[in-house]
Amino acid sequence: MNSQYFPMPDDTTRPETVILANGEYPADGSTAAALLQNTTRVICCDGAADSFVRHGGRPTVIIGDGDSLSRDTLQQFADITVHVAEQDTNDLSKAFRHCMSKGWHTITILGATGKREDHTIGNISLLADYALQADVQMVTQTGVFNAVHGRASFECRRGQQVSIFSMTPCSPIHFNGLRYLPPQEGLRSWWSGTLNEAEGETFTIESESPALVFRAFERK
Repeated sequence: MNSQYFPMPDDTTRPETVILANGEYPADGSTAAALLQNTTRVICCDGAADSFVRHGGRPTVIIGDGDSLSRDTLQQFADITVHVAEQDTNDLSKAFRHCMSKGWHTITILGATGKREDHTIGNISLLADYALQADVQMVTQTGVFNAVHGRASFECRRGQQVSIFSMTPCSPIHFNGLRYLPPQEGLRSWWSGTLNEAEGETFTIESESPALVFRAFERK
């Protein structure tokens, strides 16, 4: 089984494709804001286009069911707006599917947390599905989420705060390079791998089922 490597994004990272969700907009001075500035392709989820345009951006595509997009933005960008009426998936998944159809397989998701907690949990959980199809990460105001299924190594700094969420509790999982190791029977619940700490400049994880890994940014 091949091993993945996940570098730590910073203010100089240039994402190939950004999906901007309609959660908390990246704050000025944050790494998330820098990533949004550094990319040339921004797929806006419905009402996220309003915020992006107010901040001086021009979307590559606006996609969603249209329930949160202002009439002014819709009129201004009608030629790049893709309306998807189905309600079986959320706007983030609609944007992700659009990226897959265009062959955009390296994706950074921004604005997917904040505002409503149920949306936040749902969006983060979707990473486990997206990661089976693309190279995808979710960057928040405070850190970065990645999904792993198999072996993976992560760039980090000594003392960096790390949390691991098992999507299938008690499934075998192994850590190396983190302060606290999992019990023999695996993580007993989805949250019991949280609040860990990196011991060096990399750590590795091997998981037989999907897991989510969060690495916290250093406070600016």
